[in-house]
Amino acid sequence: MSWEDTFGSWSQPPSQTEQEKCENAERAIKRAIRDDKALSKLDIRIFAQGSYRARTNIQLDSDVDICVCLQEHFFCQYPPGKTREDVGLVAGSLTFQEFRKLVETALINEFGKSSVMRGNKAFDVHENTYRIDADVVAAYAHRRYTGDVNRDGTYQYIQPTGIEFHPDDGGSVINWPEQTYTSGVERNDRTGKRYKGIIRILKRLRNKMQDEKIKEAADIASFLIESLVWNMPDQAFGHDRLTDDVRYVLAHCYTHTQDDEKCKGWGEVNELKYLFRTSQPWTRQQANSFLLAAWQYIGFK
Repeated sequence: MSWEDTFGSWSQPPSQTEQEKCENAERAIKRAIRDDKALSKLDIRIFAQGSYRARTNIQLDSDVDICVCLQEHFFCQYPPGKTREDVGLVAGSLTFQEFRKLVETALINEFGKSSVMRGNKAFDVHENTYRIDADVVAAYAHRRYTGDVNRDGTYQYIQPTGIEFHPDDGGSVINWPEQTYTSGVERNDRTGKRYKGIIRILKRLRNKMQDEKIKEAADIASFLIESLVWNMPDQAFGHDRLTDDVRYVLAHCYTHTQDDEKCKGWGEVNELKYLFRTSQPWTRQQANSFLLAAWQYIGFK
């Protein structure tokens, strides 16, 4: 089979059967949270995020990423020199770890203790014959205040709000799922659906390289791949052949990740976080090595 045929197969989303298993997992988790007596009294938004929601998940590598976000409590990033009191907020009565424990209890009550594993960042709800494996993240809403003030004196913050959670080993993680989803949909429509197809191809390529123990493909996160493709110009997705799209993306990404200066302005898909900064779990050098190894694996000249 040629690379063009392989890429054509790899560019496709998961099968209808796999998609149904994803949807079953999402419904079951929503039921677990909404049926819990303690959690049902709180203002909680439950939603799918990540590659499952974006439809950039790939066959045989699909899981469901569900966020259980408490809306009435939130973490904040304030403008320089401003505090919680300045923007008119008061301390909440429920700590984040208390909320996370409530979510854990609800999941165990629904699925059983043996089917729920507490990880550092998320709860792993194990798959069964009718649903796929799921990662459930408990989070608070996150407000990033801009410093601008409304006519009524209230401070403005970026909307839709993000999410923030605190892993068990410390620190914090801030994500912007709504902006990520919307930006991806718009880009995919603008590129004739090629944008998400190329993402799936590179994820499948990474998996194949990992299966063959190619070290440069180890620990390459799916969202890193999505964001690398996001930073490509639209012309990357306009070739007659998928192979030429892949060639362009790998070459452009590799060239621009050779040093910090060339990609210092690159952002995540949400365009609210820089792609290569010290807070990220990956590095520019790691991405650059993977891109070169992928180019060589395909056999591009």
